[in-house]
Amino acid sequence: MGLAATIDPIHTNPLDRVERLAERRDWTLNRPSTDELLMAVEGGWCALSMSLSWRDDLESLMVACAFELKVPEKRRDEMAKLVAAMNSQLLHGHFEFWETDGSILFRNSLILAGGAEANDAQCEALIRIAVDCCQRYYPAVQFVIWAGYSAEQALDSALLETHGEA
Repeated sequence: MGLAATIDPIHTNPLDRVERLAERRDWTLNRPSTDELLMAVEGGWCALSMSLSWRDDLESLMVACAFELKVPEKRRDEMAKLVAAMNSQLLHGHFEFWETDGSILFRNSLILAGGAEANDAQCEALIRIAVDCCQRYYPAVQFVIWAGYSAEQALDSALLETHGEA
């Protein structure tokens, strides 16, 4: 057996790649540790707090993207219904509603099992999916909180697609 076969390859932390991507795009970021990166992301509807973390034991790059809002207690039951309905429409990731404090966040992960290396496109897609999902469903969240809509009404109103021109 040759020397090369006995040496494990050195894999880079995918957060290093995400940090370089963020710097090239002038995204606001903070790197509190080697395994965590925090970003503030401005979207079309709202500001989002994004956390990316690398779990070496799971070989996963995970993203959590939180809305900058709290659901009032009187609307939390309907919000739980809305989050379940939103999740039924997603192909990647999921929303979580924390009833104890009224916060909503989106989670997703990139599994890099077997020592796979993340590339720029994968990291960008992980971030883009999180931001796009949060922006797509933000109006429905607002309809439930502020307009008193049911989960079904909120989704129908928020995801209304127009065709043609006025």
